[in-house]
Amino acid sequence: MALLIFLAAALAEIAGCFAFWAWARSGQSVLWLGPGVACLVLFAWLLTLCPTAFAGRAYVVYGGIYIVASLGWLWAVEGQRPDGWDMVGVALCLAGAALMLWAPRGA
Repeated sequence: MALLIFLAAALAEIAGCFAFWAWARSGQSVLWLGPGVACLVLFAWLLTLCPTAFAGRAYVVYGGIYIVASLGWLWAVEGQRPDGWDMVGVALCLAGAALMLWAPRGA
């Protein structure tokens, strides 16, 4: 369930930021900002549902998932296929997030 929450949060954040990008950089109507803000509010709320004791660690996990989702958006929505460097970068990011999440820590 946590993975679904993180994926939904990533999609909400990417969609919200893309709405701002479309308005500011691609010449779309200012009306794109309303759904963009709604998506960003949804993103913030979804992160509060994560089953993590500390917000910072929730953000670590989310960061790795966000990077994967961003590459998916790049490919699916913008039509730009991720290259080998993208794949190496995402692997490094996921390894770092996993290390920070699951590292053995003292009480």
